[in-house]
Amino acid sequence: MTQALALQRIRRLLVANRGEIAVRIIRAAREMGVQTVLVHSSADRDSLACQMADRTVEIGPPPAAKSYLDIPAILAAARSHEVDAIHPGYGFLAENAEFASQVAAAGMIFVGPSADTIALMGDKARARAMAQAVGVTTVPGSPGALADVVQAMSMAKEIGYPLMIKAVAGGGGRGIRVVEHAEALHAAFAAAQREALGAFGDGHLYLERFMPQARHLEVQILGDGQRVIHCYERECSLQRRRQKIMEEAPSPALNDQQRSRLCQAAVQLAQSVSYRGAGTLEFLFDQGEFYFIEMNTRIQVEHPISEMITGIDLLREMLLIADGQPLRFEQQDIQLRGAAIECRINAEDPQQDFRPSPGTIHQLRLPGGPGVRFDSMLYPGCVIPPHYDSMLAKLIVWDESRERALYRMRRALDELHIAGIAHTQSLHQALLADADVCAGRYHTRFLEQWLSQRQAAGRANGPPPAQS
Repeated sequence: MTQALALQRIRRLLVANRGEIAVRIIRAAREMGVQTVLVHSSADRDSLACQMADRTVEIGPPPAAKSYLDIPAILAAARSHEVDAIHPGYGFLAENAEFASQVAAAGMIFVGPSADTIALMGDKARARAMAQAVGVTTVPGSPGALADVVQAMSMAKEIGYPLMIKAVAGGGGRGIRVVEHAEALHAAFAAAQREALGAFGDGHLYLERFMPQARHLEVQILGDGQRVIHCYERECSLQRRRQKIMEEAPSPALNDQQRSRLCQAAVQLAQSVSYRGAGTLEFLFDQGEFYFIEMNTRIQVEHPISEMITGIDLLREMLLIADGQPLRFEQQDIQLRGAAIECRINAEDPQQDFRPSPGTIHQLRLPGGPGVRFDSMLYPGCVIPPHYDSMLAKLIVWDESRERALYRMRRALDELHIAGIAHTQSLHQALLADADVCAGRYHTRFLEQWLSQRQAAGRANGPPPAQS
């Protein structure tokens, strides 16, 4: 491992995002001696990220289409402040190949893979084909984008039910429908197509077999366009409506041999596309076998737990790679140590079917102590706007074993106090009191079944009232 940490080409970085990931990027840039320019909507002018950035540019009103998705406005801000590079974070334009292309055409560095790689691996059907070409097993499904619902019905007969309809340009759980039988396919196809068009501007869909007892695993990788290494896997099966709630690393479901096979498959696939930057390859794991489903060509929300178990600052490495420097690590340098857990604290009321809860943070007390990290956009008096994703913060803990990490997370959750809005702290406390969760016995449908059982049993057996 080489020790060079100075950036040669990136002196000023534009952050094209908001919330906790904008704060995370600004911190990483500051540690590298890089100035930051933050673009923001009018709803975020008092945000923590705005307070931390060296410069800020208001680029539009709250709707994302008129601000965080406005490519001309973002590029105009970048030019006017003479930035060297743009970091897209996650969501918004992070996996938009046209944005990456325009950044490069404007003579700036896109902190991430090339536009061609984003287009290839962002197309879920083409990514599946690429995986198959290099010998990585995929979930049985349609070979490419479907022409229409008639073709979908024909293909569904070959795949078998239950199945999933998925957006080719999808991500974040949008544009997905589970179909249990043929009679439901037509309506589900139309609904998924509408959602995909609204979320991604692309209504193309494909089919995959649905594995109701599968686990959702993902492998964190880093590449410099020549070499790829992995930072082990994350367990992301605790989901509600395909939105992750709690994650841990490493997965409690894998033995060492399975872990090695999974991570090597991820490296093999990323290497085949000469991947550059940080990325995540997602798999389903069922009955001892894993199946590639998609790649996210960006940093992930849950990247901190990979950082905690490896000691690698992924945002720092992203900047170094974007600067044109080779990977500083060999695979043998990346050692798996201990266990980490992340709880997403969302502005949602679990007692009211997870109804969004925007508002003002009146009080804030953060947990601390060894192995505790809190990535957030919060401060006392900050306003949580209603226009964006509901995630407020990520509470992350590390300890020398999974058992100790569970104890540490329970203690950290007990210390956390956020007053002024409803949020999901109590949901995590209830989950970490569940015997199956503590034993690592869960899958992608576990949380929704767990919630349904408690709702049926009555409020007395459900999670405690939402914090406010």
